Amino acid sequence: MTLIRILATGTAATAALAALTVAPAHAGDDTVVRTGSCSGSTDWKTKAKARDGRLEFEGEIDSNVSGQVWRWRILHNGTMSARGRSTTSGPSGSFSVERAMVDLAGTDRFVFRAVHGRSGEVCRGTLAF
Repeated sequence: MTLIRILATGTAATAALAALTVAPAHAGDDTVVRTGSCSGSTDWKTKAKARDGRLEFEGEIDSNVSGQVWRWRILHNGTMSARGRSTTSGPSGSFSVERAMVDLAGTDRFVFRAVHGRSGEVCRGTLAF
């Protein structure tokens, strides 16, 4: 194998590995999505994307139980950006919170935390954009 072929093969393999590493974090259109489980049976999802010079952040709680009241908050680079209470609804027993955020210099780090008032179950989803 010639040196050029070896370098070309190595470059192609590196590019393919980089594409595999980035692909799970993005859901297209430069949207970053993360999912996970809470301290009980509930699941969380966070999502962020660039839009009109700002960042659009979304946090979602899916407990599969309609009518649950949850306290939630969003931290953006360690600073409280929003907080409130939401109630799960619909057949999916979920709620979502969307906020437009300032696109700060460097990597924006978000923490979406929600606590179910009755059971005390805690959900904590993080995302870097």
